[in-house]
Amino acid sequence: MSSSKFHTRILLAPLAPLVLFALAACEEERPEIQERIRAIKSYTVVEPAGGNVRRFSGKLTAANSAALSFAVSGTVAAVNVKIGDAVTRDQVLARLDTEPFSLDVTAAQAQLDSDKAQFDNAKSDLERKRDLHSKGWVAKAALDQATVAFDASEGALSLARSRLGLARRDLENASLKAPFDGVVSARQVEPFVEVQKGQTVLQIDSKGVLEVDFSVPDTFVNRLSVGSPITIATTAVAGCGCSGRITEIGTSAGAANSVTVTAAVVDGPPSLLPGMAVEAGVTSSPNAEDRGFLIPLVAIAPGDENARGYVFRYDPASMTVRRTPIQGGEAVRGNLISVSEGLNTGDIIASAGVSFLRDGQRVKLLGGQ
Repeated sequence: MSSSKFHTRILLAPLAPLVLFALAACEEERPEIQERIRAIKSYTVVEPAGGNVRRFSGKLTAANSAALSFAVSGTVAAVNVKIGDAVTRDQVLARLDTEPFSLDVTAAQAQLDSDKAQFDNAKSDLERKRDLHSKGWVAKAALDQATVAFDASEGALSLARSRLGLARRDLENASLKAPFDGVVSARQVEPFVEVQKGQTVLQIDSKGVLEVDFSVPDTFVNRLSVGSPITIATTAVAGCGCSGRITEIGTSAGAANSVTVTAAVVDGPPSLLPGMAVEAGVTSSPNAEDRGFLIPLVAIAPGDENARGYVFRYDPASMTVRRTPIQGGEAVRGNLISVSEGLNTGDIIASAGVSFLRDGQRVKLLGGQ
């Protein structure tokens, strides 16, 4: 070995650990590759495949709604809730100034005590004169007079008890309580304002239980029946995918020969609120072979021996899509095709670019839906 090569190896040997350390540091500093979350165009499954579909404008209402008022007149001392507050049954929502009612209770109690004393005296006097009359020591007229006085005192005592009960009830009614669990939907009173008995001051809507009220022409109402399903859409909640069932059909026509129909919301997101404008889709007389839903043709991926086709159903909880087999495809309406199996009302599916998706892929909906 030449002396030059020997010296080179001696010089490079101490540098080897430094070179390895630098390479390791570069490897550690390599940035982590972030998963790209694809944005997809979505379609909510609500369109029935068969039957004559008619759509009607409607409004969401609470299944239970109460306009609350004080049972007595007075001055409002406090309002403990505002619009949108959740309340529980028997919670005190507002209160009148209780001083006048407390004074009435005190006065009624004093009158009761006085009448009770008079009743006790009249009772003792009657018993005494009965005893004396039996011995012949007092006249019959004196006994009759004592009896009349006793009956009068007994009536006055009963009246005093009733007045005390009413005064106590008025004092209790000075506090306005929630009749059930719900949400405050309207507030029409402020503190220090005089209110009259029966004047509406608050409105409470039941929480979570909603109905849809809509009107249909009287020529169409005979095609409906209680229990029939409807679809519900609203621009206020993107991708609502709500469904319901008819619970009540009016028996008389109103303005413009329309009949009011009520349906209970069976499936809907918590973001639905009373007062929202909705569109109710009603299917009349669907054919058995046409049952199912219509979805865009472009939402279907090619099938195989296991299914006629596949769609990618969105799972909001995991923000992923699942490759879901479907059956059907006989009926076509425009750019929509019927699906008889594999989907339910309210399902959200990818409606474009399905060839670029895979089972379990993380995605987000266009527009933040």
